[in-house]
Amino acid sequence: MQSSHRECSGFNPALRSVLPLPVHQNHLILLLAAAMATALDSSHNLASERSSIESTYELTKYLEYQLKEIKDVYLTYLGPPFNEKDFSPPRPNSTALSLPSAATRLELWHGLENQARLAQNQKAYSVLLAAVRELARSTLCPSLKTSLLHFCTGLDGLLGSISALMTTLGYALPPSSANTGSDGPTMNDFARKVEGFWILRELQSWLWRSAKDFNRLKRRLRG
Repeated sequence: MQSSHRECSGFNPALRSVLPLPVHQNHLILLLAAAMATALDSSHNLASERSSIESTYELTKYLEYQLKEIKDVYLTYLGPPFNEKDFSPPRPNSTALSLPSAATRLELWHGLENQARLAQNQKAYSVLLAAVRELARSTLCPSLKTSLLHFCTGLDGLLGSISALMTTLGYALPPSSANTGSDGPTMNDFARKVEGFWILRELQSWLWRSAKDFNRLKRRLRG
């Protein structure tokens, strides 16, 4: 996303009514502190498993809520046709989207072992975190950039929380994903906007699915 993107206070007046975004920084700090506390608990008993799943679930729901606000503002920032309700461009085959798709049918997804699902979650968020950092880097609107970077802090915390949860449940951690960065063929401005559109859509789908996964894990431990 280059200089042709609209600055929030300049070419796109619609953004003035929705920016700046609420940062909710204190809430995020509390959630990250809870996730860190469970990560440091090496007891590996039922109580620590429940606590780890609960803190990971709460952080996921917080990020899901935050993304709804950020996505609306970001699509307004991109302008037409991206902020039109029924606009849905084809998903690009780009490096930033080289992640497990959240579109896997639910019956197939639920058929996977918990360890496999958690590993897929971790891989997806590793790729998406690098992609959202690139969106923030290339965003011209200062308040939107701040919100995206704040979101990245939470997403990084979620990655750590998933790793801690896997360790607590006795699962081996998957190998670290390579940083996708912004490598790949040069794209024109419209293609970059389509990529940004899909990064946020995939992220929204993954957060929704992850929250369902962690809720199912919580129910399993109650049984």
